[in-house]
Amino acid sequence: MAQILAPSTQCQTRITKTSPFATPISSKMWSSLVMKQNKKVARSATFRAMAINSGTINRVEDLLNLDITPFTDSIIAEYIWIGGTGIDVRSKSRTISKPVEHPSELPKWNYDGSSTGQAPGEDTEVILYPQAIFKDPFRGGNNILVICDAYTTQGEPIPTNKRYKAAQIFRNPKVEAEIPWFGIEQEYTLLQTNVKWPLGWPVGGYPGPQGPYYCGAGADKSFGRDISDAHYKACLYAGINISGTNAEVMPGQWEYQVGPSVGTEAADHIWASRYILERITEQAGVVLSLDPKPIEGDWNGAGCHTNYSTKSMREDGGFEVIKKAILNLSLRHKVHMEAYGEGNERRLTGKHETASIDTFSWGIGKRGCSIRVGRETEKNGKGYLEDRRPASNMDPYVVTALLAESTLLWEPTLEAEALAAQKLALKV
Repeated sequence: MAQILAPSTQCQTRITKTSPFATPISSKMWSSLVMKQNKKVARSATFRAMAINSGTINRVEDLLNLDITPFTDSIIAEYIWIGGTGIDVRSKSRTISKPVEHPSELPKWNYDGSSTGQAPGEDTEVILYPQAIFKDPFRGGNNILVICDAYTTQGEPIPTNKRYKAAQIFRNPKVEAEIPWFGIEQEYTLLQTNVKWPLGWPVGGYPGPQGPYYCGAGADKSFGRDISDAHYKACLYAGINISGTNAEVMPGQWEYQVGPSVGTEAADHIWASRYILERITEQAGVVLSLDPKPIEGDWNGAGCHTNYSTKSMREDGGFEVIKKAILNLSLRHKVHMEAYGEGNERRLTGKHETASIDTFSWGIGKRGCSIRVGRETEKNGKGYLEDRRPASNMDPYVVTALLAESTLLWEPTLEAEALAAQKLALKV
């Protein structure tokens, strides 16, 4: 991801009031996303169109696009949370009596945790705490998406609530003083619905070797651009700090970047953007995969590279601070690897622009390292580092908090620091 000079001024906990004339992205726009390459999906869509008369379809579309703003003060809030696998997003809708600007204006809610793998059958109730608000690109108007975290009825964070610990770390005065910025590069793969094979690939076969697909254009090179573009606009509409997007090295694989954002805002925005992408692919009849190595063999995996800097790194002399951070990260490599995503060992092989999961490394401008430092950072003597180890299915609350903890709060012994500095050829 290209370096961005400053984070968004948008606060994660507020939204701008929406014009009463704002409209959602219409269902007709979403319908254009159905991929021609997936013949089974196309045949299914044709069958449905024949089975339901066009008048009924039009009436449903009219209701989906209905602007309720002139007729009621009520809004629809879509409460979103992370399920028991740590990667699945769940949601349900609630009517709120009037528009809101801050999560504190929203009521807590509950759900059946036994149905999401987050509570035992004899005590199923889990409580949702609203934490961040985004405009709803599907319903439009004053309707909102609400990122929540989950607690027991006694007010204790449940084990899968990673946001709670992250918020504690980012509230630490030492961390707050360093104003940590994060720019997260989310890679994902689009799969055909019935065969779970990448979009644009011949069923049971393979496309030509990697090379022409990265940032490519053309019907034989780009598969799923409409989904990527629709997601881009929907995120901007929602107020997500999305900064760019591009086709990736493996055909059918895409990337978007979020940030730079400060503290927990970075992860809130990633989770909101993932939810929106799930909804778009749902409507397009395509399966979203965050598997770090969706296709075995000579194909790139999917990562979630995380760009990171602190106030001290961004100021004059910051390169020495970056090197000290790299030293700390090298000493906690195993801790990070255990937290950077399920199945990451299938991706971090030392091939396809990755480092080995077993060995920590760093380099200037090198994409085959654990940590990459850009040429511009070296030239300016200040800037940011890129952690290339996180998998595409990583939890951004875990990764961002761990980076801050390892580089700002954790202190190695002098002996360990000296040995690591010698091994990595770092002068700190």
